Amino acid sequence: MEQQTPDYHLLKNRFRGYLPVIIDVETAGLNAQTDALLEIAAITVKMDENGYLVPDQKCHYHIQPFEGANINQDSLKFNGIDIDNPLRGAVPENIAIPEMFKMVRKAMKDQGCQRAVIVAHNAAFDQGFLQAASKRINAKRDPFHPFAMFDTATLAGFMYGQTVLVKACQMANIAFDGKQAHSALYDTEKTTELFCTMVNRLKDLGGYPIVPPQNA
Repeated sequence: MEQQTPDYHLLKNRFRGYLPVIIDVETAGLNAQTDALLEIAAITVKMDENGYLVPDQKCHYHIQPFEGANINQDSLKFNGIDIDNPLRGAVPENIAIPEMFKMVRKAMKDQGCQRAVIVAHNAAFDQGFLQAASKRINAKRDPFHPFAMFDTATLAGFMYGQTVLVKACQMANIAFDGKQAHSALYDTEKTTELFCTMVNRLKDLGGYPIVPPQNA
């Protein structure tokens, strides 16, 4: 029986059933277990009619520090977040995280994917804070793979020889405003552009889909 060729214009066939979701977090420290999660943004992706990866839906939340959270003032100076500013419109983790999961699950259903996978720049950091927050609120129906991730720092090092986000974007001809860096939404938007550019560049170079060798 002849094997049917997968339709690589369908996202579900590109990443073995995974839905890539680009995320970025801003925090009050480096320890996901003790330090506050202050901001999170997420963007899903889809395929266009030509099989190119493009941004789709997005969500963005400023988050109230969880009870007893450690606040490192050096981290606040770095990311410029004033946690006491009422204009932040911050919400508790138990609102922000389930709402993000809801968006991701809908995208999975729309794209026919079985699981989501985190895409982030230095992804272990973002994954750690998201998983810690999910555990704190006892989140149900977490759509993300528990340990798999796509790290754009690693991918950019492979593709462009650069691992810093702004330098990788420059190599990929993606405009980057340093004054907006360390905003979760802006960094997520730029990481999404970078990820899509790398995936699509590989397609243009003929690197995917890989045609298996024919038997002699």
